[in-house]
Amino acid sequence: MKNNSSLFLNKTAGTLLLLLFFVSMRSVAQYTLRIELGTLPSVHLNDSVFVAGNFNNWQPGKAGYHFSSENNKLVVEIKNLPPDIYEFKFTRGGWKNVEAAIDGADVGNKIVKLISDSSIKYNIAAWKDDFAPVPKTHTASEQVQIIDTAFFMPQLSRSRRIWIYLPAGYEKNKKKYPVLYMHDGQNLFDDYTSAYGEWGVDESLDSLIKKGKPACIVVGIDNGPKRFNEYNPYEFREFGKGEGDLYLEFLVKTLKPFIDRQYRTMPSKENTIIAGSSMGGLISFYAMLQYPDVFGKAGIFSPAFWTAPPIKTVTNSLGKELNGKLFFYMGELEGGTYIKDMQEVQEILGERSSTMIYSVIDPESSHNEQAWRKWFAEFYTWIMANGFNNVIKLNE
Repeated sequence: MKNNSSLFLNKTAGTLLLLLFFVSMRSVAQYTLRIELGTLPSVHLNDSVFVAGNFNNWQPGKAGYHFSSENNKLVVEIKNLPPDIYEFKFTRGGWKNVEAAIDGADVGNKIVKLISDSSIKYNIAAWKDDFAPVPKTHTASEQVQIIDTAFFMPQLSRSRRIWIYLPAGYEKNKKKYPVLYMHDGQNLFDDYTSAYGEWGVDESLDSLIKKGKPACIVVGIDNGPKRFNEYNPYEFREFGKGEGDLYLEFLVKTLKPFIDRQYRTMPSKENTIIAGSSMGGLISFYAMLQYPDVFGKAGIFSPAFWTAPPIKTVTNSLGKELNGKLFFYMGELEGGTYIKDMQEVQEILGERSSTMIYSVIDPESSHNEQAWRKWFAEFYTWIMANGFNNVIKLNE
C-alpha cells in the first residue's frame, strides 16, 4: 500500500492473517445446520413454517427452507454451509407473520456460530400477526421537513418523497452548509415511517452540533418498490436489471442542483457527502467511484457488495481517481463472507488511491438500523473532521 493507507495494513495484520486462515477453512469445510422446532403457538398449526436468514438472503418463504415432519418433529436441514456466523428467524412465509415474543413484541435474530455439523432446537412463542399492531408515533425533530411528497425523478420516470434536515439556527443566519445525501429516507428521522426502526439522524446531529461539531444539511431520499434495482448499478439474478446509474444521475443532475439553488449549501465535493446502508452502502460507494468530482466523502454501512460482483474490478480501475474520505462499517454478526468482501475493496483502495479510510468491524452488531444508528455519530464526527486513516476491530 502507499501513502497514509499503509496504516491500514499495519493495524490489521493480525486480523488479516486470521481471516486468511478462516477463508482457507471455508474452502474445504462444509457443514449441515439442522433446526428442530419444539413448542409452537396453538394457532396456525396447519401453516408451513420457514426459516429465513443470511444463508438465504433473508427470503421469508424461500422454497427448500420450510420445516418438514420427521418422526413427529418439525425439522429443516440446511446443508453445505461454510463455517461462519449465521442469523435467522422463523416465519410462516412472510415478514408480516414472523415469530414474536409471548406478548407480541419483536424478538431478536437467532445466532449460531457454525464450526461443525450442528443440531439445535427452538421454541416459537407466538406469531406477530396474531397481535394488533402497536401504533407508531412521529419522532422527527422540528429541524426535519418534507421538501416534496412526490419529487419527480426524470431519469427513472417515477416520483419520490424527499426529506431535509436543516440545522438549528438555519433560518436566522446566513451561513452556508455542507450537504449529506442519504438513501432510505423513511428510515432516517421518523419512527412512524420506518420499517424496522429509525437511525435517529436528527437527534444525533442536534446533540453533536450542540457540542460544537460542524453542522450540515441532510437530504433523505425515500426508497421505492424497486429499491434493489435503484441501488444497484449491475444486473443481479434475484433482482433483475440494475438502475443505479440512473439513480445517481438523478442525484447529481436533478436533486443536487435543486438543493444548491433552494438552500444555502457549500456545493464543492469536499462538502458533499453520501451515505447509506446495505444496498444504500453499495450505491454510496459506487457514487464515489463514478462521481469523484461531485462526492468527496461517504458513509458505507454494511455494504451489499455481494449483489454487485463487478464492484472489485471497477474499484481497481476507477479507484485511482479517489482522494476523499470513506467510512466503512460491518457488524461481525453479519458473517465472514460480507466482511471479507468489504475488506477486499478496502485493500484495493489502499493500493490504488490516496483515499482516507475509517473501517469498523463491531463484534456485537449486525445488519440493522440499531447498529447503523449506533455508529452514525462516529461516522459523522470523523467525516467532518480533518481526516486520518483508522481501522478498528473492537474485540482486539
